[in-house]
Amino acid sequence: MSLVDLIAQADERGLAASGLACLDRCVPLLGGDDEVLRPLWSSLADGGADGDAWGERLAKARAELDSADPCADPDPDLDPAPGSGPGAETETETEAAVSDEDRAAALARRMLATAPDDPCASALRAWADACSAAALRIHRLLDVAADGDGPLVAAELRRQVAVLELLAARGAGGLRPALEVSTEGRRVLRAVVSRRARGRS
Repeated sequence: MSLVDLIAQADERGLAASGLACLDRCVPLLGGDDEVLRPLWSSLADGGADGDAWGERLAKARAELDSADPCADPDPDLDPAPGSGPGAETETETEAAVSDEDRAAALARRMLATAPDDPCASALRAWADACSAAALRIHRLLDVAADGDGPLVAAELRRQVAVLELLAARGAGGLRPALEVSTEGRRVLRAVVSRRARGRS
């Protein structure tokens, strides 16, 4: 089954886990501790994404990661084309100053900032879908492949599918292996971020 179909058919717990797993793998871009989202995983195990626990733990995670207001983040999709419009020279300089890492971090911050505080199926589905697209774009930005989707993107796609399949097949019992899948991906991305940082120094 395709990723799109899996998201379309997922229940609330599966949708929350899907979005959370995408965000969890991107925590290295936010400078966060590996365990910062663990309480949210626990809330899914305790009773899904409903109730007060999810909202309270989400607020705590946002505070710990100092998530920016999504409206204050530059939209990676709405950057002006270099060399066009008034002030083109300044825009071109700004465009050059925004690195792929900056764009990836902005996408990760938005994933956290737009997580539904009072989740329902429709809100979770929209969030899971947006997180899926954002996580794939993040990995595409940081991939070493010059053209097309490289190994980093392919691995992220496999992990997204795996998380949804685990929750669809096992329900709450799929949370632990889904967390393990996410942890593996987070380690990979942390290594990529560290390698790119060394390359710039």
